[in-house]
Amino acid sequence: MNMKRNITLSLDEQTLHQARQLAARRKLSVSRLLEEDLAQQVQADQRYEQAKRQALAWLVQAPLPLGGRYLDRQEAHER
Repeated sequence: MNMKRNITLSLDEQTLHQARQLAARRKLSVSRLLEEDLAQQVQADQRYEQAKRQALAWLVQAPLPLGGRYLDRQEAHER
């Protein structure tokens, strides 16, 4: 069971006014608007971190061969 907790948020008057308008257009309270937006941001961050961990694991499992030497000027400019 997810318990909800209240938080206190301070906004300047203009931002609060615009947030109320945005919430009203979406037929939400400002609290619900912020709750949904924060939940989306947290989920997106979790998906990013999972993808990052997976990509790093793949690199460890199958490292890319990098050749091990620098090209000289002639090799670098050959077409």
